[in-house]
Amino acid sequence: MYTTTQMHLTSRGYDRMTHTTHQVEISAEHGAEFKFQYGWLVWSKLRDSSADRHGERLPSVDIFVCTADPYSEPPSLVVSTILSLMAYNYPPEKLSVYLSDDGGSILTYYGMWEASLFAKHWLPFCKRYNIEPRSPAAYFSQSDGHQELCTPKEWSLIKDMFDEMTERIDTAVMSGKVPEEIKARQKGFHEWNQEITSKNHQPIVQILIDGKDQNAVDNEGNVLPTLVYMAREKRPQHHHNFKAGAMNALIRVSSVISNSPIIMNVDCDMYSNNNDAVRDALCFFLDEEMGHKIGFVQYPQNYNNLSKNDIYGNSLQVINEVEMGGMDSLGGPLYIGTGCFHRREILCGRKFTKDYQEDWNAGIKDKLQESIDETEEKAKSLAACTYEHGTQWGDEIGVKYGCAVEDVITGLAIHCRGWESVYNNPKKPAFMGVGPTTLAQTILQHKRWSEGNLSIFLSKYNVFLFGHGKTKLRHQMGYHIYGLWAPNSLATLYYVIIPSLALLKGTPLFPEITSPWIAPFVYVFCVKNMYSLYEALSSGDTLKGWWNGQRMWLVKRITSYLFGVLDNLRKLLGLSKMNFVVSPKVSDEDESKRYEQEIMEFGSSDPEYVIIGTITLLNLVCLLGGLSKVMKVGWNNIHLDALFPQLILCGMVVITSIPFYEAMFLRKDKGRIPFPVTLASIGFVMLALLPAIV
Repeated sequence: MYTTTQMHLTSRGYDRMTHTTHQVEISAEHGAEFKFQYGWLVWSKLRDSSADRHGERLPSVDIFVCTADPYSEPPSLVVSTILSLMAYNYPPEKLSVYLSDDGGSILTYYGMWEASLFAKHWLPFCKRYNIEPRSPAAYFSQSDGHQELCTPKEWSLIKDMFDEMTERIDTAVMSGKVPEEIKARQKGFHEWNQEITSKNHQPIVQILIDGKDQNAVDNEGNVLPTLVYMAREKRPQHHHNFKAGAMNALIRVSSVISNSPIIMNVDCDMYSNNNDAVRDALCFFLDEEMGHKIGFVQYPQNYNNLSKNDIYGNSLQVINEVEMGGMDSLGGPLYIGTGCFHRREILCGRKFTKDYQEDWNAGIKDKLQESIDETEEKAKSLAACTYEHGTQWGDEIGVKYGCAVEDVITGLAIHCRGWESVYNNPKKPAFMGVGPTTLAQTILQHKRWSEGNLSIFLSKYNVFLFGHGKTKLRHQMGYHIYGLWAPNSLATLYYVIIPSLALLKGTPLFPEITSPWIAPFVYVFCVKNMYSLYEALSSGDTLKGWWNGQRMWLVKRITSYLFGVLDNLRKLLGLSKMNFVVSPKVSDEDESKRYEQEIMEFGSSDPEYVIIGTITLLNLVCLLGGLSKVMKVGWNNIHLDALFPQLILCGMVVITSIPFYEAMFLRKDKGRIPFPVTLASIGFVMLALLPAIV
């Protein structure tokens, strides 16, 4: 049992396991929930008292949001995220929100301009009634207007304003242009002309709301947070380093506008779900005993659009609830690229020293008075594509370049400079985003993650080499969980191909089922599945959700992880260069309906589907062939004891692949596996069977 003193210490941030520790104990026994609530109450009071202690000295916070394509990441989606971040329960004069638009699109800028106008109504509405979540899209989809203290008339008025704004933005995106009368109302629209493209344009920096301007107030006279749009310069002859380059441009641009000592970054589809997330994160930085050691505070990545049984296995529950929390006790979790609070100084390369003390006055001190135009021009020079030439940006300074998972390698460098990180996993998720809703999106996302983590493993940043003597061995091993994702594909391919072919040929590969030597294989099979089931159910998943996760475990390893290995080999041989594909955040109506019904989505002739079709058909043929041979020759004559493990393994693949057989042969909708893919898969199966039948 906890004593009051122990509860107090555990809940105030002195122990980095703060929230994770409580969540582990919630299900322990009767009364654990009370202990959690009591601990959270103490935490909340300490959070508020921390704000009281610092008062006007609370540090300013710069919030970075990155987007790249107005069609894959619709401006109306980005706008709701931006509005949720502007509405934090934090002094608005100390908040600055920056959007980096790597598409350099006038449509995204138009969405930001609309957001700057709607914020004057939305922010006071949020704070007056303390509503959550503060993303208008999420709030109005969850609320019927009767849950708040506001009148139905006021609720309907705000909702109508939001719907009208969203309709204007979506209409502009569909038409591909902004109405001329709107362009004439704001100077920023003049930055665009017919010659601008997403890959060839000048730097654009527009301060849509200047928080230091006395006239920048909402409709109740309250100060608004600073709001800035940035599109860094893009030229075909200059490499732009993808999201890492955008983050570094944001670090420089913000230094001449707000220069806050704390930087938070979040993906454009990850809206704020907890209006106290900023204050919670700052409790760690402001802690008098351990705060000086903390380099960044990482929140988990959660999705709000998962199907009931998580058909594509995208919940990340095991990572969020088990793996990241485990690393928290070893030196801190990875930086995962979203929902993270950094000290500005460590992103700029500062090393940890025991006598380090943060200057929380940064971003508060009065600067030389400049006009908005002068500040914008200065910021544009920092967003030029040639600014970084001959500098340490992307190497020793800022987010690192040359890796598809720039966040992980940047976090590793921070840990190796002596800083620790914190994993903050509160009961109420701080951020909620949009997860993949098709199989293609899921495969693409995991391909990028596995490819990037393997590239770190094969580079000079291999954690065992780069982190030797700088981080704990167990911390290094925690990083390598992800670095070795992709090579798992090779072992998986062996186990779903060779035992099945050997079964068809009647060649045993495992000890007989009655032999004591079968024990290690049975042990691994049973324990692996029992533990994964326990992890899934204890983290809130369903039994069917766990089963879907086992299917996706197979799919990701024979597609995403396999391509991650192949792409790394091609890069090592100089046959290709790093590429970054934006994951689409939208699906058409039919795809969305099938996702809600938990029907797997194919619908294209991607090579990944040929691999899936080939593996599943091969196992079906081998299982049927093996069983027919057993029935024809007899149970005793075919040494069933020796082939039984292969029958089980092949049968498991077949059972988990039932949705793929349906998509190839039974379904008639547009999401089925196309006939050319099925035909190609049958052809590859016939080739694979030649050695087994000869």
